[in-house]
Amino acid sequence: MQAQLIALDWGTTSLRAYKLAEDGQVLEQRSLASGIMQLPKTPRIIGGRECTNGFELAFDEACGDWLDAQPQLPVIACGMVGSAQGWCEAAYRDTPANVATLGTSLQTARSLRGVDVHIVPGVIERSRLPNVMRGEETQVLGVLQNLPGEASADLLIGLPGSHSKWVEVADGCIVHFDTFMTGEVFAVLSEHSILGRTQQRGGSFDGDAFDRGVQVALSADGETGPLSTLFSVRSLGLTGELSATAQADYLSGLLIGHELSALANVQRRRRNSVHLPSIILIGNTQLCARYRRALDACGFTRVTLAEQATERGLWQLALAAGLVTSTASR
Repeated sequence: MQAQLIALDWGTTSLRAYKLAEDGQVLEQRSLASGIMQLPKTPRIIGGRECTNGFELAFDEACGDWLDAQPQLPVIACGMVGSAQGWCEAAYRDTPANVATLGTSLQTARSLRGVDVHIVPGVIERSRLPNVMRGEETQVLGVLQNLPGEASADLLIGLPGSHSKWVEVADGCIVHFDTFMTGEVFAVLSEHSILGRTQQRGGSFDGDAFDRGVQVALSADGETGPLSTLFSVRSLGLTGELSATAQADYLSGLLIGHELSALANVQRRRRNSVHLPSIILIGNTQLCARYRRALDACGFTRVTLAEQATERGLWQLALAAGLVTSTASR
């Protein structure tokens, strides 16, 4: 099957490249540790001359051979590659944002190969406390393309990670989202605070410790907030109630529990209802499994996991930009 598009998911720590055929079918994919904060530095000959530009080097490493075989393949990229620290800044687009508004707002970086890399803009929600996303918007749009229009009326799309996003959609548009820095706070506390001093990492997942952390966040003790309950990681360890190998998973459950407890309260208030929306999770399978476990404890009973959201979103944006055509339109 002939390739139609090269799609790049280019974040802070990694670069994922997809070679897509008709209607976004994945022919081949690669993952490189060449995010925008750790680009390659070894010079290489590209386009007939020596190159030291990290973005060019990573791009060539990711898909240079694909372009050697098919030089006219269009290229689209999402993620932090479009940030102010990226290859070419693609300014944020305001909410509500959909495939059409983002697909017709791509910015272009001209590579040494003479190939244009079309970069997807991020999304901004302007409010008293502005909120932004880069890369997640593409994943959300990839999910929406496979849903009937009415399904989004009672839906929340979750993207767990360093900065977890919870996205509300309507009529195929991203209309509102909340960000929780749960993953980054976990890393900072585990690596740079006293809570990490007694942790022993690397063992198998301790479900009981994780569930205990979630339940503490949901209990009356958790009403004082995470700044109060976090110290229990240490105090339970000192009293012998929480082993060193269980502390990391307890901390994970505690932080995720506080995140989802706040999310549930916000959703009930916004909807003026005790009814909680359906959830679609996008992201790392193991992390999504933790969130699914905690979501059930928080009362979110309708939870599913999306697959290939990034690839599908990039294909849809390429269609909107006119970089590719669908089989239906031929």
